[in-house]
Amino acid sequence: MISPALPPFLDLAGTAIFALTGALLAARLRQTFVTMAFFALVTGVGGGSLRDMLLGAPAFWLHSPWVAAVIFATALMAWFTPRKWWDNELLEWADAMGMAAFAVLGAAKALAFGVAPLPAAVLGIVTGCAGGVIRDVIAGEPSILMRPELYVTAAALSAMLTVGGEVAGLPALIAWSVAWAAGFALRGAAIRWRLALPSYREGKEQDETSAPADPPPAKNDR
Repeated sequence: MISPALPPFLDLAGTAIFALTGALLAARLRQTFVTMAFFALVTGVGGGSLRDMLLGAPAFWLHSPWVAAVIFATALMAWFTPRKWWDNELLEWADAMGMAAFAVLGAAKALAFGVAPLPAAVLGIVTGCAGGVIRDVIAGEPSILMRPELYVTAAALSAMLTVGGEVAGLPALIAWSVAWAAGFALRGAAIRWRLALPSYREGKEQDETSAPADPPPAKNDR
C-alpha cells in the first residue's frame, strides 16, 4: 500500500521557510556556519518529522534528494545575508510563515492518512509549533510558546481552516491557501500589535488586590 503524501514542493517550501528561522537565530547568536546549518536542519525538519512519526509514515526528508540541499542552500543564504536584514523582526515574520505553513501541512497530511478531523487539526497545531520549540530549546532561548503574543492560536486557526475546507469539500489548493494566509495574518497582527490572550494569573491577582483586608481582631473590654 502506498502511503498518501502531499505534493513534494509543499513540504520543501515549508521546510525552507522554517530552516531560514533556524539559520537566522544562529546568525543572531553569532555562531559558525556549521552551527547555522545544524539549526536550519533541526528547525526545518522538526515539525514534519514529528508529524510523520505520529502518523507512522516514513520521515519526509529521508527519502527526498532535495530537502537536505534546500536546507543547506537556506543556511548559505542566511550566512551571506547582511546583518541589518535580520537585526529587525525578520526572524519573527519568517517564523510566522513557517508556523502557518506547517500547521496546514500537518493537518492536510493527517487527513490524507484518514485521521478524523479533530485529531487532524490537533496534529496540525503540533506540527506548526514543534520546529520553533526545538529551535528555541537548542539555542537556550525562551520558548516561543511562552511569549505573550498569539502563536498557538494562529497555528490552530490554520489547522482548523484546513480541516474545515476538507470537510466542506473545497479544492485543496484554495483551502490550504486560505488557511495559511489566515494563520500568517493572525500571527503577523500579534507581532505588529502585541496581541495576546489574557493570562491565568491576571484575574486572580486583581481579585486578591481588590478584596478587603481582614478586620483586626476585636479587643476584649474589661
